[in-house]
Amino acid sequence: MTRSIDYGNLMHRAMRTLIAEVLGDVAENGLPGEHHFFITFDTKHPEVEIADWLHERYPEEMTIVLQHWFENLDVREDGFTVTLNFGDRPEPLVVPYDAILTFVDPSVEFGLRFETTQSEDDAAEDDAEEAPLAEVEDDTKREADVVSLDSFRK
Repeated sequence: MTRSIDYGNLMHRAMRTLIAEVLGDVAENGLPGEHHFFITFDTKHPEVEIADWLHERYPEEMTIVLQHWFENLDVREDGFTVTLNFGDRPEPLVVPYDAILTFVDPSVEFGLRFETTQSEDDAAEDDAEEAPLAEVEDDTKREADVVSLDSFRK
């Protein structure tokens, strides 16, 4: 049996570690300057915990914004919890990193997109973000995709 390096999963782990570090800093020190985050996650993920009424409203995926009002941001090894306000109704959310589909900070035009299957690829294209996104595929049988970091440099 031939051993190979699973670059797709290695990149996903590295990108999720980056998200954890950023959220950890925000939990400890607050949001700096104009930074804010749009985080889209898969509401069908078995470890996502959201109120039933939110799950009914967002049966596939949900985008949350961490900007002006959020409380109880707790960053853990496997994900984060946060309380957000939905029409004067505070709701706690539990989001594992594995459920995150996109993470965007439009204040600096930075974004990450996690893609795993063709059906998710199609859905992600329908919900394209304004910021350029680095893309990483889980499917290691495809040819390697080269991600250019030039678009993130100022």
